Formats: sequence, C-alpha cells, structure tokens
Amino acid sequence: MSKSLLIRNIRHLVTCDDQDRVLEHVNVLIRDGVIAAIGAVGEPADEVIDGSMLAVYPGLINTHHHLYQILTRNLPEVQNLELFDWLRALYQIWKNLTPESVYDSSLAGMAELVKYGCTTVFDHHYVFPNAHPDLLPTQFAAAKRLGVRMTVSRGSMDLSEKDGGLPPDSVVQSLETVLRDSEEAVRTWHDPACYSMRQVVLAPCSPFSVSADLMRESALLARKLGVRLHTHLAETKDEETYLLKKLGIRPLAYMQELGWIGPDVWFAHGIHFNDEELKLLADTGTGVAHCPASNMKLSSGVARIPEMLKLGIPVGLAVDGSASNDGSSLMEEMRIAYLLHRLTSGDQAPSGYDILKIATRGSARLLGRSELGQISVGSAADLFAVREDRLELAGATFDVTSMLATVGLKGPVDYTIVAGNILVKGGSLVEVNDRELSQKVHQHSLSLRSKI
Repeated sequence: MSKSLLIRNIRHLVTCDDQDRVLEHVNVLIRDGVIAAIGAVGEPADEVIDGSMLAVYPGLINTHHHLYQILTRNLPEVQNLELFDWLRALYQIWKNLTPESVYDSSLAGMAELVKYGCTTVFDHHYVFPNAHPDLLPTQFAAAKRLGVRMTVSRGSMDLSEKDGGLPPDSVVQSLETVLRDSEEAVRTWHDPACYSMRQVVLAPCSPFSVSADLMRESALLARKLGVRLHTHLAETKDEETYLLKKLGIRPLAYMQELGWIGPDVWFAHGIHFNDEELKLLADTGTGVAHCPASNMKLSSGVARIPEMLKLGIPVGLAVDGSASNDGSSLMEEMRIAYLLHRLTSGDQAPSGYDILKIATRGSARLLGRSELGQISVGSAADLFAVREDRLELAGATFDVTSMLATVGLKGPVDYTIVAGNILVKGGSLVEVNDRELSQKVHQHSLSLRSKI
C-alpha cells in the first residue's frame, strides 16, 4: 500500500543539491520512502507536518563508528591514555561482548545519533569474540527496530598480542575464517539496491592488528562481491612508527601495495598524510572519514581537511567509537569540526555550510550512496527538521546553511525522518523508550567491567 507524507510550507529548505539551493515556503511530498515532489504540491497525503517554522535539512550520515563502545564510555581508567595504550586496556573489556550487549549498545548509539539528525549509520564492528562469531544479524535487528538506514562492516583482526598486535587471542580469527564469514555476510545481508536499508562493507581493523595477507585477500574479495572497503589509517604517529620499524614503509604506501586504494575505499581518520599522499588520495578518489572529536580526545592530531577539500578528496564526517568520543551526535561533531579548523587553519577553514555538506553529500559519497545526502526529487526521503524559533537559535537564522556548525544545536532535533518514516518527533524517539534502553546499557556495562 502506498504511503505518503507532506511537509507543508517549509520556512527554509536546505537541499544540499548540485545547485546548493535554499528554498523558502515550499512543500515536500514524500511517497513510499522517496522524495516525490518539491514546490507547490497540492495533492493530499496520509500525514501532514506543518513546516512554517521549520528549517529542513538532508539527513546526516555517520561514516565511522564502533557502537559497542557505548558500553565503555567515560571510564576513568582510560581517560588520559593515547590510542595504543587505550586499546590494550579496553580490549580486556570488549573481549567479553555478548549478542545482547551488542544489540542494546547498537540500538542506544543509533538512537542517540537519530535524535540529532543522523539518518544513515555506518558501524565498523571488528570485535568478534570466539564465543559469538556472528554479530551482524544482531546489529541489523537493532537498526530495523529503530528504523534507521545502516551499513555494517564485517570487520576482522588476525594479529593478537602474541603476533605483535594489540588485541587478545580470544577476539582474533584465522584468515580462512574471516574470508568465509565475510563472503557469507555479504551474500546474506548486503542489499545493493537504490534506497537499500542495509549494506555490508569489508573492514579489517587496522594495519597493526591485521596481517598483510588478510588485508590483500579482503580487498580481492570485496571487489569480487561488489562491496566497499574500510579501515583505520594514519590515525597516530605510533601507527606510522610501527609500520616504519616493522616494514620500512609508511601507512598509505603499505595500503597501496595491498590494493587498498581507489574510489571504493575510505579510511577512518587520515590525520598524518603528507603532501604526496594527499595527492595520491585525490588522484585515486580514495576517501577519508573525519573524526574530529575522537582525534582531539585521544591526542591523535588534526586532519588536513581544508587541503583535502581543495584537492577534491572525498571527505565525510564521523563520530568514531563512543568511548573515544563519549558521544554519538553528528550535530555536535559538525560544530567541533568547524571550530577546530577555524582554530588551526583560520580563513582557509571550511565554512559552516562546507561542514554540513561534508556530513551529508560527502558522507554519502564515501558510502557510495548517490541517492542519499540531499533533498531532491528522486532522492531517499531521509531528512531532519529544526524549529527556527528555538531559544538556542534566536538571532541565528540569517544563514540557515551554516548555523548548525557555527552556532550549533544544544538539544535534539524536532523531526528525524528516514525513508519517509518519522523516527523523532518533538525531540523524542517515536519507537524506543530512552530510559528503559539506558538502564539496559548500564547493566551491560556493569557486567562487562565486573569480568576484568
């Protein structure tokens, strides 16, 4: 049965389309999860939203996360550690993950993202304890419950502490197991169709927890199956030192040797690239997920985003794992990104609207989803809306394209809509009870910590 939604008389519609149009006092008609018309739409709809006080935007797209890390937010034992020591400490907790804790933490992280305007989530899951080797169905079930559009990685690690890596033996797997399970995950869960609600990416964890053979074979398998590739890269100087000492090669050159370059690849962080490496990324269309809050918290550094944008490198925005951010809000991430680059790059920094475009069109490009990230006829009906008469936006609506990055938004959005379905209304989740879910996650966190 056909389903329709009309947002009527929108005060400001920020389309992020190819013409960067900002439309006033227009209607948007959504039919069967797709934007059917924009303008003076006269036909009736099953549900109508009054848009006369709303600024409406394309849904934000998160391009790097570790949702299970919701369970280890704000732990005092790791707050002042940098990446390698931080990982060693937390792996001792994460090795005890269960399907139930992954389900509830995934649901909580996605729900938090959705409350702040995110409509598509990519989760880089790579911790598969020996007792629970298949957690993707759990994550997709959580996404379906909430109604969010989701891409999940079949991540992997095969270098444990005894091999010179960071994770314990109980969360690494053999190359054969990873490749078998990766192919099965893609064939079972990946939907390549336009407007798909679920997709799968192959995503070995990092150069310091994955062997060269697994990296190389994962790239070959991904291209055989027609899915994308993702990993952490150039996040810290420790990673660079590790590879130079072990192999005598810089991280990006190592990835290039293994076939990890091209428009179907994006790296998380990408902080420590030199000039030549930036040019290689631009020439090959290889992308970067920018994680400013995480990079600041772990003292990793500042990615060269202004230069990447000028070179045309695909750049998206991400919150990264909640434990290295302690939040799951792309709305907050936009303002952090704006302020960070103003501080470090001055007048060369991206504008507020540039940051919004990174979080929408740029992120959609990383995921290979041209139907996402903009409000145009034929695009997926993924969007969020904010009342312009909110106190925290008083006097700020002269430039609605930039205000969410320059001024920021201190509370949940008024509406989040995914595939034409309202997931957030009046700042509250429609289908999920916040407090009940928070209590469940807290109990999982207590249980995990008790096993250290």
